[in-house]
Amino acid sequence: MLQNRYVLEETIGSGGMAVVYRARDRMLERTVAIKLLRPKYSGNQAFQEQFRREARAAANLSHPNIVTIYDIGYDSGRLFIVMEYIEGQNLKDLIRQKGVFELHEALPLMIQAAKGVGYAHRARVVHCDVKPHNMLVTKDGHLKVTDFGIARAIASIHPDETADEIWGSPQYFSPEQASGQPPMPYSDVYSLGVVFYEMLTGQLPYTGKTPADLARQHRDPNIRPIPPRHLNRDIPEKLEEILLVLLSKDPRQRFRNADILARMLEGLEFAAPQNRVVSTTPRSNTTPPQASPSSASIPAEYTPPKSKPSPSEALRSSSSTLFTPDIIVLAIIALVLGVGLLPFYSYILNVLGWVK
Repeated sequence: MLQNRYVLEETIGSGGMAVVYRARDRMLERTVAIKLLRPKYSGNQAFQEQFRREARAAANLSHPNIVTIYDIGYDSGRLFIVMEYIEGQNLKDLIRQKGVFELHEALPLMIQAAKGVGYAHRARVVHCDVKPHNMLVTKDGHLKVTDFGIARAIASIHPDETADEIWGSPQYFSPEQASGQPPMPYSDVYSLGVVFYEMLTGQLPYTGKTPADLARQHRDPNIRPIPPRHLNRDIPEKLEEILLVLLSKDPRQRFRNADILARMLEGLEFAAPQNRVVSTTPRSNTTPPQASPSSASIPAEYTPPKSKPSPSEALRSSSSTLFTPDIIVLAIIALVLGVGLLPFYSYILNVLGWVK
């Protein structure tokens, strides 16, 4: 029991940084999730201060796609954080089970993830460790992002460490994180791109035996991922273009924040896939080059407007529309009738005395 209030009931996850429990809040009589940090982090005073600071910032985030933080505390030499309990699985486990997501399955999940992370960006909170392990999915397909800012707190006590716990996980972190720079909103956008790529192709854009090798691949502008449509032909060209924008090595070519990405994905309309073909060819050590998108600011659904016709072209176009054969025939009939009735009009005007 923690602080004579939280009863730990079952271990639901663990990692190098913490153990996660399903627990019971005796005071409010509700089920919660508690992340109990390991002693090597809890015992560091600098980390405690940074952890509380990041946890308070995350606790101010209230969004349907973000796991709510209820409380933080310290008991028996261990830091812990109390969160909303989500009945479901993390997205990484779902990727392992499914291999490749259908587009109609992947797109709603990524929109929800981008909305959650994008809301945090608007609140000036950077996640720092976006990966499918930190995305919880319920049975009805509702996704919530968790663990905001914890990687940043860990980096505060190991600024020079290159382990996969620092500045994110090496399979998913951005080129700037791989270079040891502090993450920015566009860094989270890159990581969302890696997750989306993995969902749609069944594999990561970069693989390596060591964190250092992965970091090199993320940083090197001459190393590009296999274009997604080479692995899954069901990925529409517009969506491939967006994926490549997300995975740009230069952060200036990506979307500035995840909120823009969410709006972009919401605007997409794709037909139901047919005869999906997924490549099972193993990756080679040599990654083929790819053409970089021209601009990250052009919406995928954007269609260039038609050029405005010149005045002469407009006149010719309107004339060809106006003087159709039917119109000409009707005009001739009206003219004949008008000429034939002129004597009658003259007689009427004479009787009325209007014409002398």
